[in-house]
Amino acid sequence: MLTDTHCHLYLDQFAGDRDAVIQRATEAGVDKLLVPGMDLETSHEAVRLAETHSNIFAAVGFHPTDMQKFSMKNFDGICELADHPKVVAIGEIGLDYYWVKETERRMEQRYNLLPHLELAKKVNKPVILHLREENDAETGEATNDLLELLEPWHETLTALSSRPGVFHSFNGNLDSAKRAMKMNFFIGITGPITYKKNDSQRELIRQLPLDRILIETDSPFQTPIPHRGKRNEPANVGLIADKIAEIHRITREAIALATTANAIRLFAWEAQP
Repeated sequence: MLTDTHCHLYLDQFAGDRDAVIQRATEAGVDKLLVPGMDLETSHEAVRLAETHSNIFAAVGFHPTDMQKFSMKNFDGICELADHPKVVAIGEIGLDYYWVKETERRMEQRYNLLPHLELAKKVNKPVILHLREENDAETGEATNDLLELLEPWHETLTALSSRPGVFHSFNGNLDSAKRAMKMNFFIGITGPITYKKNDSQRELIRQLPLDRILIETDSPFQTPIPHRGKRNEPANVGLIADKIAEIHRITREAIALATTANAIRLFAWEAQP
């Protein structure tokens, strides 16, 4: 069985056929879906989906490009949701210097990330981290800023230190990946690894240990080949698994087993209802 550890099923792109999308994922062998929120409203929507579908789990938090909606009152709402039994992570949180150019707004992202990290430690649930550099570079200021926030935080963790979180849709270089994995973070892999131009990302994946990889569709975005240009959905997770299997020269079944085991370990799914 496969697992999609990142899909935004509450978005309007799924308004007309959400139940059919979830059913197609099941028919494609996708056993579990994780739906991360991006603000208080979508975090509530993610939890509602998790409450009504046994195979769906939620994460809650403020996406770095949605910080204009952040307030301590709204964050209190995130804290309340974080205790929900179907909420398995805090996210999607992190830093985005691609869409956010102003120095003051970037500082705001970093400042507002800190209470999310403390919340994760308090409720003992991992973080789902968004990281995007200016001009989509492999490394740079955003990477350094995020890692410099995470390293001292990780030193304060106890039980969560072995499963602090995942770098969602990782687009960095090997040095950054090693720095993240040194803190026991997982690396999320998405559809762009199937794109012809992404040789450097495929080479990175070849060097990643299988026990650190998660598969994510990021639906409805980042659609893999051969469906690029169309709406993405969780049923496409197998296309990403196939490419990882090709890169590592092993079977799709081996990738499915490894990445699903990783997801269970990270999100403590064996303890969930």
